[in-house]
Amino acid sequence: MGNNGFFTDTTLCIGCKACEVACKQWNQLPSDGFKMSGYSYDNTVALSATTWRHVDFVEQKHFPDGSGKPVNWLMMSDVCKHCTHAGCMEACPTGAIIRNEFGDVFVQPDICNGCGYCVPSCPFGVIDRNETTGNAAKCTLCYDRQKDGIEPACAKACPTDSIIFGDVDELKERARKRVDTLHDRGVDTAYLYGVDEDTSVGDLNAFFLLTERPSVYNLPEKPRLPQDNVLPGFMACFAAGALLTVTTFFSLWKHV
Repeated sequence: MGNNGFFTDTTLCIGCKACEVACKQWNQLPSDGFKMSGYSYDNTVALSATTWRHVDFVEQKHFPDGSGKPVNWLMMSDVCKHCTHAGCMEACPTGAIIRNEFGDVFVQPDICNGCGYCVPSCPFGVIDRNETTGNAAKCTLCYDRQKDGIEPACAKACPTDSIIFGDVDELKERARKRVDTLHDRGVDTAYLYGVDEDTSVGDLNAFFLLTERPSVYNLPEKPRLPQDNVLPGFMACFAAGALLTVTTFFSLWKHV
Protein backbone atom coordinates (compact mmCIF):
# COMPACT_ATOMS: atom_id res chain seq x y z
CA MET A 1 0.00 0.00 0.00
CA GLY A 2 1.34 3.43 -0.94
CA ASN A 3 1.15 6.52 1.23
CA ASN A 4 -2.06 8.51 1.26
CA GLY A 5 -2.07 12.30 1.26
CA PHE A 6 -3.44 15.57 -0.10
CA PHE A 7 -2.89 17.57 -3.27
CA THR A 8 -4.09 21.12 -2.69
CA ASP A 9 -4.48 23.24 -5.83
CA THR A 10 -4.54 26.86 -4.67
CA THR A 11 -5.70 28.09 -8.09
CA LEU A 12 -9.06 26.40 -7.44
CA CYS A 13 -9.53 27.56 -3.84
CA ILE A 14 -12.41 30.05 -3.44
CA GLY A 15 -11.89 30.66 0.27
CA CYS A 16 -15.27 29.23 1.28
CA LYS A 17 -13.83 27.60 4.44
CA ALA A 18 -15.93 24.47 3.91
CA CYS A 19 -12.81 22.42 4.68
CA GLU A 20 -12.31 24.20 8.00
CA VAL A 21 -15.91 23.62 9.05
CA ALA A 22 -15.95 19.97 7.92
CA CYS A 23 -12.68 19.28 9.74
CA LYS A 24 -13.93 20.78 12.99
CA GLN A 25 -17.31 19.09 12.75
CA TRP A 26 -16.00 15.60 12.02
CA ASN A 27 -13.15 15.71 14.53
CA GLN A 28 -15.30 17.48 17.15
CA LEU A 29 -12.82 20.30 17.55
CA PRO A 30 -13.92 23.31 19.61
CA SER A 31 -14.57 26.72 18.08
CA ASP A 32 -11.73 29.23 18.21
CA GLY A 33 -14.23 32.01 18.85
CA PHE A 34 -15.34 34.72 16.47
CA LYS A 35 -12.95 37.63 16.33
CA MET A 36 -11.71 40.12 13.79
CA SER A 37 -8.04 39.37 13.21
CA GLY A 38 -7.32 42.27 10.89
CA TYR A 39 -5.95 39.85 8.30
CA SER A 40 -8.51 40.21 5.54
CA TYR A 41 -11.23 37.54 5.92
CA ASP A 42 -8.96 35.26 7.94
CA ASN A 43 -10.37 34.84 11.44
CA THR A 44 -8.53 31.63 12.44
CA VAL A 45 -5.08 33.08 11.56
CA ALA A 46 -3.06 29.85 11.75
CA LEU A 47 -3.09 26.10 12.28
CA SER A 48 -3.31 25.03 15.90
CA ALA A 49 -4.23 22.15 18.17
CA THR A 50 -7.91 22.95 17.57
CA THR A 51 -7.68 24.12 13.93
CA TRP A 52 -6.33 21.37 11.67
CA ARG A 53 -7.33 23.07 8.41
CA HIS A 54 -6.77 26.78 7.90
CA VAL A 55 -7.69 28.84 4.85
CA ASP A 56 -5.09 31.53 4.32
CA PHE A 57 -6.22 34.75 2.60
CA VAL A 58 -3.55 36.83 0.87
CA GLU A 59 -4.48 40.21 -0.59
CA GLN A 60 -2.04 41.39 -3.23
CA LYS A 61 -2.48 45.12 -3.48
CA HIS A 62 -1.79 45.83 -7.14
CA PHE A 63 -3.20 49.12 -8.37
CA PRO A 64 -2.88 49.13 -12.16
CA ASP A 65 -6.06 51.17 -12.55
CA GLY A 66 -5.17 53.71 -9.88
CA SER A 67 -8.34 52.91 -7.92
CA GLY A 68 -6.54 51.85 -4.76
CA LYS A 69 -8.56 48.63 -4.58
CA PRO A 70 -6.90 45.22 -4.28
CA VAL A 71 -7.33 43.32 -7.51
CA ASN A 72 -5.65 39.99 -6.79
CA TRP A 73 -6.48 37.35 -4.20
CA LEU A 74 -4.50 34.26 -3.22
CA MET A 75 -6.22 31.64 -1.06
CA MET A 76 -4.77 28.41 0.25
CA SER A 77 -6.16 25.75 2.55
CA ASP A 78 -3.22 24.84 4.78
CA VAL A 79 -2.81 21.56 6.67
CA CYS A 80 -0.18 19.28 8.22
CA LYS A 81 2.29 18.25 5.52
CA HIS A 82 2.83 14.67 6.81
CA CYS A 83 6.50 15.04 5.82
CA THR A 84 8.62 12.15 4.59
CA HIS A 85 11.13 13.07 7.32
CA ALA A 86 8.90 14.47 10.05
CA GLY A 87 10.66 16.64 12.62
CA CYS A 88 7.85 16.17 15.15
CA MET A 89 8.16 12.39 14.98
CA GLU A 90 11.95 12.49 15.37
CA ALA A 91 11.71 14.79 18.39
CA CYS A 92 9.04 12.82 20.26
CA PRO A 93 10.67 11.08 23.29
CA THR A 94 7.77 8.72 24.04
CA GLY A 95 7.05 7.31 20.59
CA ALA A 96 3.62 8.93 20.63
CA ILE A 97 4.07 10.21 17.07
CA ILE A 98 4.19 7.41 14.55
CA ARG A 99 3.64 6.75 10.86
CA ASN A 100 0.49 4.66 10.55
CA GLU A 101 -0.42 2.05 7.95
CA PHE A 102 -1.55 4.76 5.50
CA GLY A 103 1.77 6.61 5.69
CA ASP A 104 0.29 9.45 7.76
CA VAL A 105 2.17 11.11 10.63
CA PHE A 106 -0.17 10.36 13.53
CA VAL A 107 -0.19 11.52 17.17
CA GLN A 108 -1.34 8.83 19.62
CA PRO A 109 -3.09 10.86 22.34
CA ASP A 110 -2.94 8.04 24.91
CA ILE A 111 0.87 7.95 24.70
CA CYS A 112 1.63 11.68 24.36
CA ASN A 113 2.91 13.14 27.65
CA GLY A 114 2.51 16.77 26.59
CA CYS A 115 6.24 17.58 26.70
CA GLY A 116 5.91 19.86 23.67
CA TYR A 117 9.24 18.88 22.09
CA CYS A 118 7.44 18.31 18.80
CA VAL A 119 6.16 21.90 18.58
CA PRO A 120 9.46 23.70 17.78
CA SER A 121 10.62 20.70 15.74
CA CYS A 122 8.06 21.28 12.98
CA PRO A 123 9.50 23.65 10.34
CA PHE A 124 5.94 24.52 9.22
CA GLY A 125 4.59 25.47 12.64
CA VAL A 126 1.79 22.92 12.34
CA ILE A 127 1.69 20.86 15.52
CA ASP A 128 0.60 22.47 18.78
CA ARG A 129 -0.38 21.56 22.33
CA ASN A 130 -4.04 21.56 23.28
CA GLU A 131 -4.53 23.96 26.20
CA THR A 132 -7.28 21.78 27.66
CA THR A 133 -5.75 18.31 27.43
CA GLY A 134 -2.07 19.28 27.33
CA ASN A 135 -1.49 16.81 24.49
CA ALA A 136 -0.03 17.60 21.09
CA ALA A 137 -2.60 17.60 18.29
CA LYS A 138 -2.76 18.10 14.54
CA CYS A 139 -4.38 16.74 11.38
CA THR A 140 -4.83 12.97 11.48
CA LEU A 141 -5.77 12.79 7.79
CA CYS A 142 -9.09 11.54 9.21
CA TYR A 143 -7.54 8.23 10.22
CA ASP A 144 -10.90 6.88 11.36
CA ARG A 145 -12.47 7.65 7.99
CA GLN A 146 -9.57 6.12 6.07
CA LYS A 147 -9.98 2.86 8.00
CA ASP A 148 -13.55 2.71 6.64
CA GLY A 149 -12.43 3.57 3.11
CA ILE A 150 -13.85 7.12 3.25
CA GLU A 151 -11.93 10.21 2.14
CA PRO A 152 -11.10 12.86 4.79
CA ALA A 153 -13.82 15.34 5.67
CA CYS A 154 -12.05 18.39 4.24
CA ALA A 155 -11.57 16.82 0.79
CA LYS A 156 -15.15 15.55 0.81
CA ALA A 157 -16.49 19.03 1.59
CA CYS A 158 -14.36 21.01 -0.90
CA PRO A 159 -16.78 22.22 -3.62
CA THR A 160 -14.11 22.96 -6.25
CA ASP A 161 -11.84 19.93 -5.77
CA SER A 162 -9.07 22.25 -4.64
CA ILE A 163 -8.31 19.56 -2.05
CA ILE A 164 -7.85 16.08 -3.49
CA PHE A 165 -7.14 12.99 -1.40
CA GLY A 166 -5.56 9.76 -2.59
CA ASP A 167 -2.37 7.80 -3.17
CA VAL A 168 0.52 10.27 -3.10
CA ASP A 169 2.26 8.93 -6.21
CA GLU A 170 -0.96 9.15 -8.21
CA LEU A 171 -1.62 12.64 -6.87
CA LYS A 172 1.85 13.77 -7.98
CA GLU A 173 1.17 12.61 -11.54
CA ARG A 174 -2.16 14.41 -11.52
CA ALA A 175 -0.54 17.53 -10.09
CA ARG A 176 2.21 17.61 -12.74
CA LYS A 177 -0.42 17.40 -15.48
CA ARG A 178 -2.31 20.27 -13.83
CA VAL A 179 0.86 22.39 -13.82
CA ASP A 180 1.39 21.66 -17.53
CA THR A 181 -2.21 22.67 -18.23
CA LEU A 182 -1.79 25.96 -16.39
CA HIS A 183 1.45 26.66 -18.24
CA ASP A 184 -0.37 26.08 -21.54
CA ARG A 185 -3.00 28.59 -20.41
CA GLY A 186 -0.36 31.23 -19.73
CA VAL A 187 0.02 30.78 -15.96
CA ASP A 188 3.79 30.40 -16.17
CA THR A 189 4.32 30.87 -12.44
CA ALA A 190 2.48 27.67 -11.45
CA TYR A 191 4.65 25.06 -9.71
CA LEU A 192 4.46 22.31 -7.09
CA TYR A 193 5.60 22.94 -3.54
CA GLY A 194 6.77 19.88 -1.64
CA VAL A 195 7.48 17.65 -4.63
CA ASP A 196 11.00 16.76 -5.83
CA GLU A 197 12.59 19.45 -3.64
CA ASP A 198 16.02 19.09 -2.06
CA THR A 199 15.14 19.75 1.59
CA SER A 200 15.79 17.82 4.79
CA VAL A 201 12.07 17.15 5.31
CA GLY A 202 11.87 15.28 2.00
CA ASP A 203 8.76 15.25 -0.15
CA LEU A 204 5.51 16.30 1.48
CA ASN A 205 2.60 13.87 1.56
CA ALA A 206 0.35 16.93 1.61
CA PHE A 207 1.71 19.15 -1.14
CA PHE A 208 0.52 22.27 -2.94
CA LEU A 209 0.26 23.91 -6.33
CA LEU A 210 1.29 27.56 -5.93
CA THR A 211 1.66 30.54 -8.24
CA GLU A 212 3.79 32.76 -5.98
CA ARG A 213 6.84 32.26 -3.77
CA PRO A 214 6.14 30.02 -0.73
CA SER A 215 6.67 32.90 1.69
CA VAL A 216 3.69 34.71 0.17
CA TYR A 217 1.53 31.86 1.48
CA ASN A 218 3.34 31.85 4.85
CA LEU A 219 5.28 28.72 3.92
CA PRO A 220 9.05 28.36 4.42
CA GLU A 221 11.10 28.77 1.25
CA LYS A 222 13.42 25.91 2.23
CA PRO A 223 12.00 23.93 5.17
CA ARG A 224 14.72 22.52 7.40
CA LEU A 225 14.71 20.14 10.34
CA PRO A 226 16.09 21.52 13.63
CA GLN A 227 19.08 19.17 13.57
CA ASP A 228 20.28 20.92 10.42
CA ASN A 229 21.16 23.88 12.65
CA VAL A 230 23.31 21.86 15.08
CA LEU A 231 26.58 21.91 13.09
CA PRO A 232 26.28 25.58 11.94
CA GLY A 233 25.41 26.52 15.52
CA PHE A 234 28.43 24.62 16.87
CA MET A 235 30.73 26.23 14.31
CA ALA A 236 29.39 29.68 15.15
CA CYS A 237 29.96 29.09 18.87
CA PHE A 238 33.45 27.73 18.18
CA ALA A 239 34.34 30.74 16.03
CA ALA A 240 33.00 33.15 18.66
CA GLY A 241 34.93 31.36 21.41
CA ALA A 242 38.12 31.41 19.36
CA LEU A 243 37.73 35.12 18.64
CA LEU A 244 37.17 35.92 22.32
CA THR A 245 40.18 33.80 23.29
CA VAL A 246 42.46 35.59 20.81
CA THR A 247 41.10 39.00 21.82
CA THR A 248 41.65 38.25 25.51
CA PHE A 249 45.17 36.96 24.85
CA PHE A 250 46.23 40.11 23.00
CA SER A 251 44.55 42.31 25.58
CA LEU A 252 46.49 40.70 28.41
CA TRP A 253 49.69 40.53 26.35
CA LYS A 254 49.71 44.32 25.92
CA HIS A 255 49.63 44.77 29.70
CA VAL A 256 52.50 42.39 30.40
